Amino acid sequence: MIRYARIVTPIGTLLATAVGAGLTGLYYEDKSHAPAVGADWVEDSAAPALRECARQLREYFGGARKSFDLPLAPEGSEFQRKVWIEIARIPYGETLTYAELAKRAGAPGSARAAGAATGRNPISIVVPCHRVVGSDGRLTGYAGGVDRKAKLLEIEDARVGALV
Repeated sequence: MIRYARIVTPIGTLLATAVGAGLTGLYYEDKSHAPAVGADWVEDSAAPALRECARQLREYFGGARKSFDLPLAPEGSEFQRKVWIEIARIPYGETLTYAELAKRAGAPGSARAAGAATGRNPISIVVPCHRVVGSDGRLTGYAGGVDRKAKLLEIEDARVGALV
């Protein structure tokens, strides 16, 4: 059973989803990648994974949290999951290029594939795909919009263009 909650943040309302104890999604509610709430979904902001997600997001936006400690259960292909694991390893306040991300995910030379997997990241902010930038350090696509990507990097005081 999918449980969900809407979480209001300084950059918009997020739709958080969980199955069992694991967070399965964190989507910008006003963007095309957000799933439609299913008739069989249960709104339950008290579900442990959703409640904890909301708490940690408040801390992140309040400047008191630099990493997340949540039980994650994203669904995706083996390659997507490898990319998401590598994205989760990008330190707070740092950026990484799609090319380097592909290399770290075991697919050197596959920056476009890494970019596609990044675009399918179902757990925004917590799996910080906003920290992935173009080869020249420029901000490129982001499911929440490049303006939100810039805001998240600003919150983290990230050195855009200072590539890892």
